[in-house]
Amino acid sequence: MSYVDEVALELSGLALQEAELGDEKIVDQISEVLGASSQTLQEAYLTAIRVRRAEARARKILADLARKRDGTPPT
Repeated sequence: MSYVDEVALELSGLALQEAELGDEKIVDQISEVLGASSQTLQEAYLTAIRVRRAEARARKILADLARKRDGTPPT
C-alpha cells in the first residue's frame, strides 16, 4: 500500500467517525482541504470514503439476511 493510500484510508476513517457523531459536512471539508494541496490524495480519500460506505451497506444487508434467517428482527 502506498503512503497516499495509507493516509487516505486513515483520514477517511476519521472523517466518517466524525460524520457519525453529527458533523455531516466533515467529509466534504476534508476533501476540499486535500484537493487544494493534492488532487492525488483527494482522489484516494474520496475513493476510500466510497469504499467504506459501500462496505458498510453490504455488511448491513448481510447482517440483516443472517438475522432474518435466524428469526431475529433486522436493525
